[in-house]
Amino acid sequence: MYVDLFRKLYSPRQGGVRMLLLTFLAAAIGTALVAWVLITMLARKQEARDPYVRVVDLNEISVDPEPWGRNWPHQFDGWKSTAGDKFYGGSSAMPQSKLEKQPWLKRLYAGYAFSIDYREARGHAYMLYDQGVTERVTKKPQAGACLHCHGSTSVLYRKVGLEALDKDSSDEALSAGFNMEAVQKGFEQLSTKSYEEVLAMLKQTPDGTPEENKPVFPQAPVGGFEGEFAGKPVPEDHPEIGEAHPVTCIDCHDPKTMEIRVTRPGFINGIRDLAEGDAPAPHLPSIDKWRNGNRDVPYDPNVHASRQEMRSFVCGQCHVEYYCANKMTLTFPWKNGLRMEDEERTWEETTFPDGSEFFDYVHGETGAKTYKVQHPEFELWSQGIHARSGVSCADCHMPYQRVGAAKLSSHNVRSPLLNINASCQNCHHQSEAELAGRIETIQERNQALLERAGAAMTEMVDAIKEAKAAGADEESLKDVYVLQRKAMWRLDYISSENSRGFHADQEAARILGESIDYSRQAQAAALRLRAPEAPSTEDLPVEEVQGVTKPKS
Repeated sequence: MYVDLFRKLYSPRQGGVRMLLLTFLAAAIGTALVAWVLITMLARKQEARDPYVRVVDLNEISVDPEPWGRNWPHQFDGWKSTAGDKFYGGSSAMPQSKLEKQPWLKRLYAGYAFSIDYREARGHAYMLYDQGVTERVTKKPQAGACLHCHGSTSVLYRKVGLEALDKDSSDEALSAGFNMEAVQKGFEQLSTKSYEEVLAMLKQTPDGTPEENKPVFPQAPVGGFEGEFAGKPVPEDHPEIGEAHPVTCIDCHDPKTMEIRVTRPGFINGIRDLAEGDAPAPHLPSIDKWRNGNRDVPYDPNVHASRQEMRSFVCGQCHVEYYCANKMTLTFPWKNGLRMEDEERTWEETTFPDGSEFFDYVHGETGAKTYKVQHPEFELWSQGIHARSGVSCADCHMPYQRVGAAKLSSHNVRSPLLNINASCQNCHHQSEAELAGRIETIQERNQALLERAGAAMTEMVDAIKEAKAAGADEESLKDVYVLQRKAMWRLDYISSENSRGFHADQEAARILGESIDYSRQAQAAALRLRAPEAPSTEDLPVEEVQGVTKPKS
């Protein structure tokens, strides 16, 4: 019986039916699979073509980043990630003091607010908070120009500028468009006002979300941890209600098109001065192109720069050297070029509006007039191999990432060392360990040379003080002060630059070598002024040079 059943089931006729069924099933599965692939490809193409859904309409007062985050959630999440896993506020959460780690910094900045409080930098999320609580602001008077980079200020500049130009400055007018003329005018109006005055105005400036008053990141306590501005209690009329934001989406993107743009007037003026000069800028081809054209309009990065250049320019709005005290409008010293000595020359040629000599501060120990460097990352990068190779700031600090079919720049702006795979290995095909080792070697050597320059600087200052104690007058010390200024400028240039020499390692070493040289020159000159007149050396025995063929008589 079982044999008959087996024969019926596996007869040639039954096998043909089974084969037909299997063929049908395979065809159905294959068709479904092909259909799924085609649908997925179509969806991904559409996703790449339209990488966001505009659920909120934005305009030129949309300073608050939360509405932007509804349209571009991935970028918004990245921006928030600059705070770390959570926002750490309060005095106990402040980063380490550089003054404790490198005590020579106190002597470098003697007479300047940085000798009071100077800490390690944190991410963009903290840029306004940390400025609001530093004792540089709470203990000493500071200019409102400091907010040019630490706050989202373009709407405030535009509002003040429109008022100064006697034009409509209502919220509707501010929303309508980005008026650079008004931004420039407001920037000039506010550059010399006090920090607390400009901060109060910034808090009351419309940010596009009038219905709510809670910023993404906590605001600094008014007057820092001790409730003071410039060593005095916070004025009673300082506004307690209102929002001030750190750098946000509107500072780098057009709210209608999301195109990258430059909004900071300091950079607009500085890069225009650079273009109008004759200093080489091979890493910025749009400047050469503009120079070789008819120059019928001033160079404007938002008009003339390539997209790749803009991926560095938006960073160069703030990560640069500039003057930001209250004796004149905030200035980028780029008219002679982007090298350290080009900027030094610009400051040497600069005078204040009253005609007096330009300087940042009088050194508290020697009395020399000297310069204070801010954070010249853009300028040092400009001298390095990455800039010459066409690599932008964003390529390393905001590397591209895949989100579905979309290709996005990471908005978690941070050190490339924290993401070597995305930041470095697109170009460098070595292991992460080898690349990290290269970077660390550069930075360790830079740090060692920096410490030697710091030691030379302190010995220079000691020698100048001794010369003054021995009776050297200001006239005899004039040339020594010039040497001191040059030594300190170079030391500060690399100490304040936040790549620890990596952006241009050979250039950083050259600058520190010059700093050491100038410190030793000043030290030697001061010691001569301190000591009695040197005795004659004419009667000392001198051995003739050996190994040199004497000329025939």
